[in-house]
Amino acid sequence: MGLFSTEENASKTPHNDSLVGNLKGYLDTRLDLVRLEVQEKAKHTFVNVAHGITMAVIGLFFFLFLNLFLAFLLNDVLDSQFWGFGIVAGFYLILLIVFVMGVDKSAFQALADKMLGNTIYKSDKRQA
Repeated sequence: MGLFSTEENASKTPHNDSLVGNLKGYLDTRLDLVRLEVQEKAKHTFVNVAHGITMAVIGLFFFLFLNLFLAFLLNDVLDSQFWGFGIVAGFYLILLIVFVMGVDKSAFQALADKMLGNTIYKSDKRQA
């Protein structure tokens, strides 16, 4: 009987080693998959941030030069060297006062909720 139990233990050891090896392989593969997913999301985030910053800079230059154009145009129409700039600056001062006094943050919160709602679940490929 002692010999039989030794053979029984010997036959279970390779099976257990195989099971442990498969489990380690599964965990290693799962870790690699998680690393690749994180790397892919980081790369996607970097591309989106770089694209957003580039678009913001280009948009800022467009906005700046459009305002300069309008100020110079008003200067020419009013035959003045400074009234066009004063009118454009006054417009933005009035706009600032309206925003400070009248616009509530809840309007921006609703816009953010609409634009960014459930973006985590939309990008998750594992959801069925």
